[in-house]
Amino acid sequence: MARSTRPKPPAPTLVLLVRHGQTPTTGSTLPGRAKGLHLAEAGQVQARAAAERIAALQHVAAVYASPLERTRETAAPIARARGLRVQVERGLLECDFGEWTGQELKALRKLPEWTTVQRYPSGFRFPGGESFPEMQTRMVSAIGRLVARHPGETVVAVSHADPIKAAVAHALGTHLDLFQRIVISPCSISALWFGPEGPVVLATNSTGDDLTTLGLS
Repeated sequence: MARSTRPKPPAPTLVLLVRHGQTPTTGSTLPGRAKGLHLAEAGQVQARAAAERIAALQHVAAVYASPLERTRETAAPIARARGLRVQVERGLLECDFGEWTGQELKALRKLPEWTTVQRYPSGFRFPGGESFPEMQTRMVSAIGRLVARHPGETVVAVSHADPIKAAVAHALGTHLDLFQRIVISPCSISALWFGPEGPVVLATNSTGDDLTTLGLS
């Protein structure tokens, strides 16, 4: 009698989430999805440093970025170091901040809604824009597509602070209302390992470590 065989689960995939480098508005303005925002000189330096760190890893199969200029410019040296091209994945986009797009942060912090953004994000929708749960669902779904596309491989996904924080929170099993406690700095690298038993967070907000010492090589 023939022994029944179970199908093998897909091999684990390592996703390196990279926040784009510093721009002229980092820390002062909420640029959102506005076009035409490029990396500052400091951001270009950060992107090259991230590329050098990722280049030390043995295998990187693909480099993805959100459609915005600042993420594609951050992804470019990473892809170039591996002889790859940057592929655009729309699901990695920044949150749609709606009417808040382009507003100065110092003015937004004075709004009564700002407390909700920080303490109860799961119940907040940006006026004319996206809700935090919608953003998280979109980002997690995008990462899921990349994992399905690259079983057993390592991929880089260059995105934005809030979507990366939401993805890390989801992988940790942390409620969205606590995701503001996660720090994602410009050009930091967060590593998520997706295996048959679910995701494992290997690193978050890594800005200077040798990635090979984190067990990612």
